[in-house]
Amino acid sequence: MNNCENIFALSSGHGKAGVAVIRISGSNLIALFERIINKNAHTPRHAYYTNLKDDSGDLIDQCIAIYFGAPHSFTGEDVIEIHSHGAPAVINKIFEFLRAHNCRMAECGEFSKRAFFNNKMDLTDADGLIALLDAQTDKQRQSALKSFTGHDSKIYNNWRNQMIEISAYAAAILDYDEDDLPKNIDIKIKDKTKILLNELQDAIAGYRGTRALRNGFNIVLVGETNVGKSSIFNKLVGSNRAIVSDIAGTTRDVVSQQIDIDGYLVNLSDTAGIRESNDTIEKIGIERTYNEIKTADLIIHVYSDIPTEINNDEITVINKSDLLKTRNLKNVIYTSAKTNDGFDKLMATIRDKMHTLMGGAESRVAINERTHELLLDAINELNNAITKSENNYDIFAEHVRRASDAIGKILGIITTSEIADATFSKLCLGK
Repeated sequence: MNNCENIFALSSGHGKAGVAVIRISGSNLIALFERIINKNAHTPRHAYYTNLKDDSGDLIDQCIAIYFGAPHSFTGEDVIEIHSHGAPAVINKIFEFLRAHNCRMAECGEFSKRAFFNNKMDLTDADGLIALLDAQTDKQRQSALKSFTGHDSKIYNNWRNQMIEISAYAAAILDYDEDDLPKNIDIKIKDKTKILLNELQDAIAGYRGTRALRNGFNIVLVGETNVGKSSIFNKLVGSNRAIVSDIAGTTRDVVSQQIDIDGYLVNLSDTAGIRESNDTIEKIGIERTYNEIKTADLIIHVYSDIPTEINNDEITVINKSDLLKTRNLKNVIYTSAKTNDGFDKLMATIRDKMHTLMGGAESRVAINERTHELLLDAINELNNAITKSENNYDIFAEHVRRASDAIGKILGIITTSEIADATFSKLCLGK
């Protein structure tokens, strides 16, 4: 990546708007900024009202321009922000002006990548920024904001620093006399390693909850054909999203809707009824039902009659309760889309199940697919240090050092261009 190039992008949303924000980052942008504001001097972080003109002297737009001098900016480079009117024609004309003044359009995530390489953020901060820009609910916003503002970075840095210290002491046992080292240092570093291992294992144990918090809690309605799954789905989402019919096998594909429950994003899916079928399309729908079950955080199993057995890991719903003569089963919910019977209890049960899984997810370190694999590597190395070193402190030190390297990769302290590229490519233009 060439940090000498000046880059620009629209940081606000695309489309017609009252105000657009265009961000420019690069080296020595003072001359460009003073050209924009038509002055020979400026004050950093001061908002200038200016008539922005092209090189022919024609007015482009009346704008507000602000200069952030390096390193006191988002990217750590010189940064200019232009606040213009949000008409697409105005934005395109400003882009033409910037291209004429030695700037190019930024790639996705290039502003954040420059911030990373200029030590303005680490990869956990970048993960938080990605999550913040994707946030749809208040819980997602809160979680992402914690990561973006350094909550996760502090935890990972603390773990890594402890691992480096443990590895150093383990190596020192081989090189120094016992009298030159802290008393019982061999026992202390092993105990400390066990505590670290427990902390990392606890973080991994919360992966399912933090994943659901960030990506959405997956709830899947399953059952045989014609039991009323689509009716229940429509009641839960509050609209006629799925087709309801007395004809068995009406739903032949997965119908999904995102809803907000207590600030959590929920991915609710209605699936094809499970049965033996010779219909090619319906068989594809049933196969997709099984795929949805594999990724579900919660399954709502719907019946229209008394089930032969109940899975306590699922929410069991007996629908069409208005047609039943008895309600003798415990640990089931009786519902009727026709009379609205049981839906308050169903929603309360969903909430209880969600809060149980999400318990503590907001305060835990956030884990995504990238950090999950690296955390598992660190756990494996710490476990090897404890169980396989057999008092060989050279081997012990090496395993703990490898664990610290895995945490370093999470932070981006130890990284490759592939890791950075994969992270920042998820960000939009202007970030």
